[in-house]
Amino acid sequence: MALIKSISGLRGTIGGAPGSNLTPLDAVQFAAAYGTWLLQQNNNSKNIVIGRDARISGLMIQNLVANTLVGMGFNIIDLGLSTTPTVELAVPALNAVGGIILTASHNPVQWNALKLLNAKGEFISAYDGETLLKIIEDNNYALFAEVHNLGQIITNDTWLQKHIDLVLAYPLVNKTLIAAQNFKIVLDPINSSGALVVPQLLKALGVAEVIMVHGDVTGNFAHNPEPLKANLTDLCQAVINNQAHLGIAVDPDVDRLCFVSENGELFGEEYTLVAIADYILSKRPGTTVSNLSSTKSLKELTEQKYNCKYIAAAVGEVNVVNAMKANNAVIGGEGNGGIIVPDFHYGRDALIGIGLFLTHLAEKNCSATTLRATYPNYFIAKDKKDLLIGTDVIALLKKIETDNNTIPAITVDGLKLLVGNNWVHMRASNTEPIIRIYAEADSELEAQQLADEFKAQMDL
Repeated sequence: MALIKSISGLRGTIGGAPGSNLTPLDAVQFAAAYGTWLLQQNNNSKNIVIGRDARISGLMIQNLVANTLVGMGFNIIDLGLSTTPTVELAVPALNAVGGIILTASHNPVQWNALKLLNAKGEFISAYDGETLLKIIEDNNYALFAEVHNLGQIITNDTWLQKHIDLVLAYPLVNKTLIAAQNFKIVLDPINSSGALVVPQLLKALGVAEVIMVHGDVTGNFAHNPEPLKANLTDLCQAVINNQAHLGIAVDPDVDRLCFVSENGELFGEEYTLVAIADYILSKRPGTTVSNLSSTKSLKELTEQKYNCKYIAAAVGEVNVVNAMKANNAVIGGEGNGGIIVPDFHYGRDALIGIGLFLTHLAEKNCSATTLRATYPNYFIAKDKKDLLIGTDVIALLKKIETDNNTIPAITVDGLKLLVGNNWVHMRASNTEPIIRIYAEADSELEAQQLADEFKAQMDL
């Protein structure tokens, strides 16, 4: 069981002792700190947008968080079951001071989290996150509202459709071209909010037939919700069984996107961003951004095919967004299937990703397998090492850097070693008590061997 208080929010496992897990007391405390921070901004509005994924603990956490903020005088605009990008879009549109998405994203069902947004609908900055954590540390909360100044909860269930409408209106999404392909698509929304919005989006885009697996919105995830190959066997088989053109998987809060080709093989979550960047750059040449744990294919595509600039950012959506803004990027994201389209909004968004990918596939007028073959075939091994309480990750990674001092190193975010034409990236997770170990190479075996080699060094 775990509780992670970080600059990006609060994430933990449900139940257990306060301060060590995500209990009602922890949820109230963090919500009150967020409310205190918002009050310090001296905004005119007192509206906060809240949405959640379908995980079992969601309604309980939402009631605790929403009513804590009502007690501080805020009005809660409740989107109910929603997606992370939908909440991000709604915050500025509704002139809210901030927003909260109650989701642990790709984490299993026992986890939940409060992901915090500023008035722009973007994740709060590192500085603001530190300020919020200091409020908790100092027990320095704002006074709660008196009875006549309490806020209220206002239900607004229109935003999933508005999100769909915005995707349809985006200039580079071509509904006519998509509809002409008569696509048959299998969808795995992993028993969460994606089941409410992705089928409707696909139909609005002109997809001829949508078949769902794990489409009951129960929050009882049928498999580990992270959209990795080992977790998507049902989707892959359903694509083959139904002779579908494509399979689509999203995570519980619909900010990550993964495709399965018509042969039942994964397109590769790393190549979701590469394919969409290829399409965007063909229309709007410019800078691209991904994080240090993402495939080098985006860098090669950007520099070699389009003669444009590529930037590598630290892992974390807020870091990628900051790099995109600083370099006026036309497309960015993360290799975990997170697509950020800046003139749509600065947040990972599977819905706009679906619209752009299907347009790209339709414009190419080819199969997903054929499209995938146009990109390099690098392999990324994704491993992890559990952290013991009290582990000094900085010291551990510094020792590994010292022990391998002949290998070029990047230390912007953890430790990334450039091993010949390959790389290995080791860093503490922002969402779990683990060290993530990612390695990329020309073959699956080489990538795994590289990850294994440096994972073993952590035991020394």
